[in-house]
Amino acid sequence: MKFNTLAITNPEELIFGYATKPVTTRRGLVFGGGLVYPELNFTLPSMSINKETLPEVKNHYQEIIKGSLEKALHLYSEGVVFEFETLTEMTHCPEIGIELVKLMNELCEEYYQKYGLKSEIRLTPNDLREFERPPKQRTSELLNKMLELFEGGALAGGDLLSIESTGGKEISDEALLMCDIKQFIFSQSVLGVRDMKMLWGKIVDIARRTNKIAGGDTACGFGNTAMVLAEKKYIPKVFAAVARIATVTRTLVAIEEGAVGPDKDCGYEGPFLKAITGTPISMEGKTSACAHTSPLGNIAGACCDLWSNESVQNIKLLADFAPIVYMEQLQYDVRLFNQAIKEGKESMIMLQRLLVNSDISFDPQAFVLAPKNVIAISQEIVKGTNYIDAAKRGCLKGIELIEDAMESGLLMDDPKETAWISMLKDDIFSIPDDESKFVEEILPTIDPDKVILSEYGL
Repeated sequence: MKFNTLAITNPEELIFGYATKPVTTRRGLVFGGGLVYPELNFTLPSMSINKETLPEVKNHYQEIIKGSLEKALHLYSEGVVFEFETLTEMTHCPEIGIELVKLMNELCEEYYQKYGLKSEIRLTPNDLREFERPPKQRTSELLNKMLELFEGGALAGGDLLSIESTGGKEISDEALLMCDIKQFIFSQSVLGVRDMKMLWGKIVDIARRTNKIAGGDTACGFGNTAMVLAEKKYIPKVFAAVARIATVTRTLVAIEEGAVGPDKDCGYEGPFLKAITGTPISMEGKTSACAHTSPLGNIAGACCDLWSNESVQNIKLLADFAPIVYMEQLQYDVRLFNQAIKEGKESMIMLQRLLVNSDISFDPQAFVLAPKNVIAISQEIVKGTNYIDAAKRGCLKGIELIEDAMESGLLMDDPKETAWISMLKDDIFSIPDDESKFVEEILPTIDPDKVILSEYGL
């Protein structure tokens, strides 16, 4: 691991709008430099996507971007980021995704030239590799299509490059359903780390060659899968909270490989990345309810630099089309963050405290995202001698904090939840720090038909 100290050690400095390593875009947005910006995430209504329907598809994206820019202009926005999460067909056929980036970027440039409204596009190709079973993480032709979209999309105007990568997901899904924390940590700190090193080396290279910004990754397919399962009461919330911590070392690899942020929002591991590396982060909270519910509606904003929603379809609501409605909601949230910044440190700390305290007591998943707890957990992570040790240390510290908070009454105590604490601790303690020994121990417990270890360099 490349990071062995924290960039931020004071919880009051792990706060919205400020990062120790700000990032400036070509149109002048400064992430982590004293402002919070809205990041709109949007998608199509249910429809077929192919070359025949491309005119209709393009019309949808034109409506979304133009309508959202108009709304941002009307609300005196300081700047906007549009996250273009490609749908499967747009990555399978990279020229479709590239053409859509070009269309959206032209609109962004038009509003920049005419009105001075700063905006950028975050290009997030979907990870096609998960659609092969077992996945061929390194040798699949699907990887080449993803990289082709990254490069062509960057040249077409995608200024921030990100992805929800899925290395290890063929193990993690079953591990979550079975509440097997050892297998889950294996999926993150062995398989996930190895895949991230390979993938992010390539993405950072593309960013450098195209003069774009390598943003970051997200463990959405892991941490958020755990969260959704916990929300549906399929797995314990405390398990989901610990799983979230386990994803941090895996996502950290993107920054080790050269990503500079802002990371992608939907994995919620951003606060730990910001504390460890100082990079700016994007977060989502209450406005992600269009795609999934969560216990993190307010606390997620405590240290954000971009404030996002989740994918909202371009469908008509009473007021307007849904992405334009969400732009308004995000913009008003961002106004509040920026007003607190404008009024000074005391107002910022007060707003941070209210965001945290409104959520922290109700769910261990929210509890571990409080800046104070993020820093305590991150301090353990950077002590790790390797990724496995780092994941173990972070998870065990999180469990210790959760247990203490339940005993003190700070965190709601549920006997069904506390019963898992000792089991989780015992399982995590038993994981060997040495990767070879961990692989040897895990192999008999997983279905060999589900994973090709050579695709991870094992």
